[in-house]
Parts: sequence; structure tokens; C-alpha cells
Amino acid sequence: MAGKDAPKALSKSEVINALAEATGVARKDVSSVLAELGTLIGKNIGKKGPGVFAVPGLMKITVVRKPATKATTRANPFKPGEMMKVAAKPAKNVVKIRPLKSLKEMV
Repeated sequence: MAGKDAPKALSKSEVINALAEATGVARKDVSSVLAELGTLIGKNIGKKGPGVFAVPGLMKITVVRKPATKATTRANPFKPGEMMKVAAKPAKNVVKIRPLKSLKEMV
């Protein structure tokens, strides 16, 4: 699918220029709005935030906090009757982005 004829994704400056042109707002202002949006998302999905942020009409960003797991032995699904060691894993945060209805309708 990624052939020579496939259109390329817009770069950061192309996105800022397109938004500035479409809205009639200065390019510098559009850039500061996008920077502030990133900061706002970070605050909301960070440790002290609610863990959810919705960009109205486009997407919902959630963070799933997965706890640490201990090392253990479990049955091997590929070799019945044999046990296998499962390594311990640290706690981690997984960011999930769900498209909302209007974004799905755009495709």
C-alpha cells in the first residue's frame, strides 16, 4: 500500500499552516493552541489526572494502568503437560485512543 503513488501524511508545519489558513487565525496562535492541547492532555492522563481526555467529536484518550505481575510457572499452551516459567513484569501505563462517532463517519 505504501507505493510511490500513495499520499504522504501531513507534517507538523503543514498541519499548522492548513489550520491557520482555514480558520483565519495567525500561524503562531494555532501553534500555541496545539501546544496547549498537548499540555492539557498530559495533565488529564497523567498520574494526578482522571486518566481520560476527550477531544470533542474526534477521539477519547484513556490510560489503562496495569499492575506489576510476579514471576510464576504456568502450563505451556504449546506443549500440554509441560510447565513453563513466566517472568515478572513491572507495572505499566498503556494509552488507548478510541475514535468517536464523527471521526468514524469521516472515513
